[in-house]
Amino acid sequence: MSNSLSKSRYTAFCQCPKNLWLKVNKPEVADDEDPSAQSRLEKGTEVGELAKRLFPNTVDVSTPKEDGRPDLVAMVDKTSRYMTEGAECIAEAAFLHNDCYCAVDLLCREGEGWAIYEVKSTSTKDESGSKAKFDKYLPDIAYQTWLLQQCGVKVTGVNLVCLNGDYVRQGELDLGQLFVIMDMRQAVENELPKILLQVPDALEVLGMDEEPEYDLSKNCNTPYRCEFWGYCTRDLPKPSVFDVYGGSPQSKGSDRFFFDKKLFHYQAGRVSYGQLTDQPLGHIQRLQVEEKTYIDRDGIRRFLDGLSYPLYFLDFETMQDAVPQYDNTRPYQQVPFQYSLHVKRSANEECEHEEFLAESDGSDPRRTLAEKLCKDIPTDVCVLAYNMGFEKGRIKELAEIYPDLSGHLMNIHNQIKDLIDPFRDGYYYVPAMGGSFSIKSVLPALFPNDPSLNYHNLSGDVHNGGEAMDIFPRMKEMPPDEYKKARESLLKYCELDTWAMVKIWEKLMELS
Repeated sequence: MSNSLSKSRYTAFCQCPKNLWLKVNKPEVADDEDPSAQSRLEKGTEVGELAKRLFPNTVDVSTPKEDGRPDLVAMVDKTSRYMTEGAECIAEAAFLHNDCYCAVDLLCREGEGWAIYEVKSTSTKDESGSKAKFDKYLPDIAYQTWLLQQCGVKVTGVNLVCLNGDYVRQGELDLGQLFVIMDMRQAVENELPKILLQVPDALEVLGMDEEPEYDLSKNCNTPYRCEFWGYCTRDLPKPSVFDVYGGSPQSKGSDRFFFDKKLFHYQAGRVSYGQLTDQPLGHIQRLQVEEKTYIDRDGIRRFLDGLSYPLYFLDFETMQDAVPQYDNTRPYQQVPFQYSLHVKRSANEECEHEEFLAESDGSDPRRTLAEKLCKDIPTDVCVLAYNMGFEKGRIKELAEIYPDLSGHLMNIHNQIKDLIDPFRDGYYYVPAMGGSFSIKSVLPALFPNDPSLNYHNLSGDVHNGGEAMDIFPRMKEMPPDEYKKARESLLKYCELDTWAMVKIWEKLMELS
């Protein structure tokens, strides 16, 4: 069935026909796998299993082959049999028609027909707390609806099941509150005409021997960043227009250089940095494309004048559960389990270091962390974070659930200054930053020859925040020796984050 069209292949085609062809014929040229991909897969499986419990008496037709791949023929046969025998709800209900197939997450009997329930492990709220958009799932759900209709199934309902971003756990998990079921019938009806046009084209692409030619477009970044981006841009100059700093959401005018503007320049033939120098650019973009080092000592001095001893350099590590594990948590809430704190009490004193790392035993780490944070950071002192919105957000959440600590925590919150500001405001730029002001870009740009400040040189399994987030919840299942090594890796990684902040601050002090 190598040339058959599944729902995932169809959605790949909808983003870009070349994406579909590459998935099937050249999967090895995809960008390096996201280290968090396995964690997302596990979360999706967890959410899918819980969603089945919304519908009593669900039967599951999943049938793996010896190699672990699904045995679709067996699943189709089982689905047909269960539908005939009167099953109320079928998980992974499989259908095949003219080289098109799909497995419906949940197919439930509804009156004289059947209702589709597509389960997604996404939340109704995005990371900013705004209402999430679900248009990106329409091709997937509409394809399933169309295919079931082709197989003679009367589809009476089409629904999207996702996590309720407003649900806050209290006590036992409430599945009725955890999930939101959205009626997608009208949206799917509007999408179905596209299916009739695009399915034949998708099957044609699957049958191609040669790689189809498609130029870069907005679809490279919509609705997802394409995993073949590196392959499709391999012949562009390095760096190219797509590496130019995009700006922040508050950027205006020439300082806004997001993907649509980069694509505009690309399509106009302005691809290399040299071809952009006569274009309207913001301050940072100008420095980047002209590959200039720039130091605004007055700007740096103004930033430093806003700081005072003692200085507390703070960094959190967090975990994100799709399904909230603790009281007073929501789906995908960032739950802090660790922090590192370097303290510079005066210009002439060496830095002190404090740290906290919860035991990974399944218990809620936040109360103990909050208490130690209040012990380690007194009130009315200057606290530095890097991209402070993250640390401030976690502290505010802690203050909301622990009223007895709220005053102290919010005092810390209100005293935080952001060490990224001199870079994001354009006071200090060197070409090695590559238009990025993350600490992982700024640190090696400022200290290129210091191996002790290279995250890749850390021993153990933790070299970035994603790895820290993934390893901590798994530690409770580890044997003692492995647990000890993981704990040491987390401590070393988080300590480097705040030590890196100290070194960056020292560099700014030298320049001022």
